Amino acid sequence: MSSRADAALPGAPAGRAGSSGERHRNRLPFGAVLGICLGVLTASIVLSFFIGRFQVAPGDALRIMAARVAPVVRTWDPLEEQVVWDIRWPRILMAVLVGSALSCSGATYQGVFRNPLVSPDILGVTAAASFGAAVGIVLADPYSPAVQVLAFCCGAAGVGTAYLLARVRGTVPNVMLILAGVVVSSVFNAGVSVMKYLADPQDELPAITFWLMGSLAGMRWANLAFAAPIILLGGAVLWVFSWRLNLLTMGDEEARSLGVDTARLKTIAVLCATAMTATAVSQCGAIGWIGLVMPHMARMLVGPDHRRLLPTAAVLGGAFLLLIDNLTRTAAAAALPLSIPTAFIGAPFFALLLRRTRQEWAQ
Repeated sequence: MSSRADAALPGAPAGRAGSSGERHRNRLPFGAVLGICLGVLTASIVLSFFIGRFQVAPGDALRIMAARVAPVVRTWDPLEEQVVWDIRWPRILMAVLVGSALSCSGATYQGVFRNPLVSPDILGVTAAASFGAAVGIVLADPYSPAVQVLAFCCGAAGVGTAYLLARVRGTVPNVMLILAGVVVSSVFNAGVSVMKYLADPQDELPAITFWLMGSLAGMRWANLAFAAPIILLGGAVLWVFSWRLNLLTMGDEEARSLGVDTARLKTIAVLCATAMTATAVSQCGAIGWIGLVMPHMARMLVGPDHRRLLPTAAVLGGAFLLLIDNLTRTAAAAALPLSIPTAFIGAPFFALLLRRTRQEWAQ
């Protein structure tokens, strides 16, 4: 079963077995790749404590963190402790979680739908969550917890609606699910436009616009308490089922012949990926390109096996978003929305991937 599944994984198309095998031989071992990625992520986390308009000495930042787990003589200003522990640390952790969630979800969707151009918002979760956030901003307050709650609930409801629309005679074909996602996205995008029209142009409209561009500003421990359990649990479930996701790449009929309940497996994968994406979007707004580009980068490094692809994509996504957030915090006096640098960096990088792998994707 393993050899048959591996032969059908994305990235080893028919007619190019030789080149695929050569690339596989030239890859570093999975442990080495994951270790390097984790090293980059760790270095990015440490560096992030020292970046910002409020300067904190590296030694003081390290002692402030160490004081939480060990007795350390307090020689720093209380304001520095507040900046490091209550502002930067939650923001850093949220950046890693959100980047990991989007990247892992993108890799899952690409495997389930057997399409390299699929991203986490394919089923309308981003558009639905954006509508929920816009409703929360108009009816409550831009800084109200209702914004995150409504965004998460609407995101989940949007994907649930797409699933119901795509259901045909007890099954959910991939094509129908994607088309249903297009319909749901269009409806909720129209709803966002309606909320923009109704919003107060002085306060609410700018808040909706800024939210739609994505930001990690204002992340606190309460945000992590809500987001971390959902993202970590969803990622753990996806990794447990990762070897079965490999079988889905062979096609539904072939996977069923090997004893896989494809409908159940797709439902579990889509639910977990949707929960992770809805959580990320509800906390930080719409952030594009990470869920599309990072899985391809991970696939280039470790191959298409989801047992290796998912953890590598998660680490790469977390490190990438954290580096992007550091860039937005230092590039201008006012922090840039995250979607701007992710688009400027992600789009050219994806174009390079298209050029490099266009012959394989054309198979």
